[in-house]
Amino acid sequence: MLGFDENFRTPTDYILGITKEIWEDRGIATLHRYYAKDIIVRSPSGVVVGNQGVISATMATLAEFPDRTLLGEDVIWSDDGAGGFLSSHRILSTATHHGHGVYGAPTGKKLRFRIIADCAARKNQIYDEWLIRDQGAVVRQLGLDARRYAADQIEAEGGFEAASRPFSPAEDKGPVYGGRGNDAEPGLRYEAMLEALMGADFRVVASGYDRAIEAALPGGVMANGRDEVDSFWMGLRSAFPDAEWQVHHRIGRHDDDLAPRAALRWSLTGTHSGWGMFGSPSGAQIHVMGISHAEFGPRGLRREWVLFDETAVWKQILLHRG
Repeated sequence: MLGFDENFRTPTDYILGITKEIWEDRGIATLHRYYAKDIIVRSPSGVVVGNQGVISATMATLAEFPDRTLLGEDVIWSDDGAGGFLSSHRILSTATHHGHGVYGAPTGKKLRFRIIADCAARKNQIYDEWLIRDQGAVVRQLGLDARRYAADQIEAEGGFEAASRPFSPAEDKGPVYGGRGNDAEPGLRYEAMLEALMGADFRVVASGYDRAIEAALPGGVMANGRDEVDSFWMGLRSAFPDAEWQVHHRIGRHDDDLAPRAALRWSLTGTHSGWGMFGSPSGAQIHVMGISHAEFGPRGLRREWVLFDETAVWKQILLHRG
């Protein structure tokens, strides 16, 4: 770690430390220190360029959820070979809907949802980021479903012609970070398993997953056992049977006192041409931005976390339907 503050001994220290300082300690102004001025932040809803946009979004979120906590469950990282790193940071967030904002008038409801942020850092600053929040879990706890929320969002933004379009590769500003991660065995193993699933070889669930697999899935859904995991991946792939699956970043790690872990950032890009978790085929061109974490045990993949934004997928479908 070249050029980082001395109190940050490891990438994990840095990511957990600045997250708490920014959000829970209310050090929003430290974003000028820890985020590059021209940072690119991609999320399923679109692209934000520049530190000021990140600061504005942070204040808006805290105004709506003033008691928000960000509990860092894990930081899976890889060295970039030049004194920096790419971290995949999994967060369990708790918050109470106390303020006005993108989710409407305050409801007073208490929420629990996950986020995974892939952040490229060098010389004490994050300069490239990919961020996925479990919007499906948020809106369900507020009394909506993902499809209804997407429809309301389109209406609030002025209808079909005026509504903002979710992220697609064509709109990307191009990553500054050019790394692909590492070749550690847990990452290679997890990538091979997901590649089999995306290739419709669902036998890998029986051969590679622990019989007692626990999986945290989009929408705040918890799955237990191979049958529920199989149903999830089948429902996703069957909705986009001809879509191209790509892995954009892969990390595997062996750390003392921790299980072997992996982090993959991936995408599905293609046509909503099949029945599955997104209803009847619409013919919409879809881009799904996904990030997954995995922990392996003695009997295979023991715990899995999968995130993508269901509301962004529904928004693409509804915008196509007009």
